[in-house]
Amino acid sequence: MSKYFLAVILVVLVVGGALLYYKDQQKKYDDGGLDKGQIPGGVTETMVKIRGTILAGRSDHPLLEFSPTGYDDALKSGDLVVLYFYANWCPICKKEFPEMQAAFNSFDDNKRVIGFRVNFQDDETSAEEVALARQFGVPYQHTKIFLKGGKQVLKAPDSWSKDRYISEINKMLSN
Repeated sequence: MSKYFLAVILVVLVVGGALLYYKDQQKKYDDGGLDKGQIPGGVTETMVKIRGTILAGRSDHPLLEFSPTGYDDALKSGDLVVLYFYANWCPICKKEFPEMQAAFNSFDDNKRVIGFRVNFQDDETSAEEVALARQFGVPYQHTKIFLKGGKQVLKAPDSWSKDRYISEINKMLSN
């Protein structure tokens, strides 16, 4: 009887684990993390390659949580890439980041911009994020870096409003 009991427990754990994994993958997809390998309506093939957790914007102009693969794909896309170096303990970041989210949420379709919130000197910072900050000589949190064609075109350590984000992004896209 104990063999059957163990077998039933094992089956329940395997099925339960599979259901939890599927639910997590579905949530990532529903939250904008294009993880199904399918192209939803209105999404370009380039954007399907850029995976991550969307923090604002739409699938054609997302603001994502930084991931090395998402960042590499964004650079390859040819779109304007905006990096925001964020620390979860920083009061300026906590005030400014919602302004950036509001800017990305206000854009019309087909905006060729991809943003990333990059952790910087906090308890969530990865080795890849440390390397990225060094690469661009980021002095402190709430610094913004704009990349066009993979090359840095703007570095701004000052605090911005929603309107300033919109203005600077539109200026870079029109050049």
